[in-house]
Amino acid sequence: MKTNQELQKDVMDELKWEPTLANVVSQIGVTTNDGVVTLSGKVNSYNQKINAEQAAQRVAGVKVVAEDIEVVIPGKHERSDTDIAIAVKDALRWHSGVNEDLIEIKVENGWVYLDGTAEWDYQKKAAENSVKDIVGVTRVVNRISLKPVVNAKDVKSKIMAAFHRSATIDASNISIETVGTKVILRGVVRSWAEKKEAENAAWSGPGVTDVDNKVTVDTEILV
Repeated sequence: MKTNQELQKDVMDELKWEPTLANVVSQIGVTTNDGVVTLSGKVNSYNQKINAEQAAQRVAGVKVVAEDIEVVIPGKHERSDTDIAIAVKDALRWHSGVNEDLIEIKVENGWVYLDGTAEWDYQKKAAENSVKDIVGVTRVVNRISLKPVVNAKDVKSKIMAAFHRSATIDASNISIETVGTKVILRGVVRSWAEKKEAENAAWSGPGVTDVDNKVTVDTEILV
């Protein structure tokens, strides 16, 4: 098991390894406590904020990432809410995985709010991903709800089959429960990355509208 100091160093090294953070990594603070990593400081864009969190989550030994990073837009990159709203609308229009007609946009002080509906979770995520790196955006609040056309039939067996196909998920350590269109995951995995991979696989199930990921991370679990 890594000490707090070892884990802190590994997270800091991973942040330095992430190319999108090259100009702000010195402004990001890292503290660790028994696998819980807290990020603080300032970055220049919302995309950098997300990338810092994801970089920390990639590190072996990390159980939870608490992110308290502030986005401070440099003066030359400041944009009005109107300009941001126009850019967001264009980004959604040009994304092949997004139906812009089903999404409503609101921008307030650099915060982008997405409302509306989508059939699949990947479409909901695509909408957010298409706008998170727009200049001037400081946060994206994704309130798009899922209204699938297909039924969640035999979804449990299909998700378990996906787990068995995965090279990164140990299916024997995860249980699946379905309540209507909701999927509940329980169990213990070796890393945050494995936990997230299991959640992503569950979201890919046909008709799934909600995934409650109760899987815990134990970095000492035997491989």
